[in-house]
Amino acid sequence: MADAPSNEAPHRLIDGVEFGESVFVHAFTNLYGCSIGDHTRIGMFVEIQRGAAVGAYCKIQSHTFICTGVEIHDRVFVGHGVMFINDRRPRATGREGLLQTEEDWELERRVVAEHAAWHARGIASDGSRRRVCPMRCVGSG
Repeated sequence: MADAPSNEAPHRLIDGVEFGESVFVHAFTNLYGCSIGDHTRIGMFVEIQRGAAVGAYCKIQSHTFICTGVEIHDRVFVGHGVMFINDRRPRATGREGLLQTEEDWELERRVVAEHAAWHARGIASDGSRRRVCPMRCVGSG
């Protein structure tokens, strides 16, 4: 594993990331506590959260959000503006009206199978919400 991306780019937040070989990360990205496989390309304005994993030979296009609990297998294309979620019923507050904490929700893991392609224009989602996922997606719910 490498300890940094294979390229230089300004304005990146990179903290505690496990990089494979020859990973290319564009500017204006937030990557923290995740893993990125060999030869993967991460576009501009992408956030990948702690506990998420992206496989080898993937392309993650700009303005994409990959949250905790998402596992993307090898050779997956994630199109511009895709947002994954890890909570079936996201809300700001709990029953008492106070802001939710980690104890107030259950993490729902999402797995995107190898060679899948995800697009943000309603033709694919993470399978946890209203839309049907025509791609090979395995979820917990």
